[in-house]
Amino acid sequence: MGALSLLESPVGSVICLQASRPMIVKGWHSSTPVWIRVLNGAMQSADDAIPFAPGDARSPGSLAFQLSAGSQVALVIPREFPGEAEGEWRRGSRSRICALFDRFLFQVAFARSHAHSVASARKLIQGLIRHSLSEEGVDLCCVPSLDRRLQRAIEKIEQESDWEFDLPQLARHSGVSERNLYYLMRRETGLTPYRFYQRCRLIRVRRRLVDCQCEIPHISWYAADEGFSHLGRFAALYREHFGELPSQTVQWRRSLLDTADEFA
Repeated sequence: MGALSLLESPVGSVICLQASRPMIVKGWHSSTPVWIRVLNGAMQSADDAIPFAPGDARSPGSLAFQLSAGSQVALVIPREFPGEAEGEWRRGSRSRICALFDRFLFQVAFARSHAHSVASARKLIQGLIRHSLSEEGVDLCCVPSLDRRLQRAIEKIEQESDWEFDLPQLARHSGVSERNLYYLMRRETGLTPYRFYQRCRLIRVRRRLVDCQCEIPHISWYAADEGFSHLGRFAALYREHFGELPSQTVQWRRSLLDTADEFA
């Protein structure tokens, strides 16, 4: 039906939902406000068919919505909301909410580790809470616009899954020297070209572990297929990036499938 991602921080959660076909989500009750960023497609209330706008915010209570095929949405749910400020909560400016979301999405696209992603989520949630109380004190730095030469390098790494890392070749493809490409990427994303390449390979392994149709995913096969020859080193890198071992990913996938079978 699609994909669901969850990133938890000490102050709340960020959920990203992608629908590959039309779906309706019901029975969801939140005791805190919920902020919504519609990234693609359409999202509307399941009760009255009123469309959700990018940067929408909903007060505490029940939430039911429907998504069109191909829709992508991000939602933020704080664990708590300042009790003394409940009567002061307001939806706030949609453009400001979108700016906070977009900055977060840029940061996690180049996250150095799971801890870095959690820190970015925490900053997003705290920023949304502050904005819902007052526009003052909310840092709204613009999302960086990547250099077009750097963008070419990033697209090559992301889109050519069979490509083996070659910095001179990557620099020629980007139209910049190796030294300048290294420092350009480090300055604008916080990652080196190789670290970003490694990150993309880790993500591809995780997707295969989650999406495969076999009963027990073959971790070593998928890792080797993406160029990770040392399984122990791969497991350490995977845990650093996702906050869990590959075997734990397989375990919760199995638990999820077992739960789905119970309701089938």
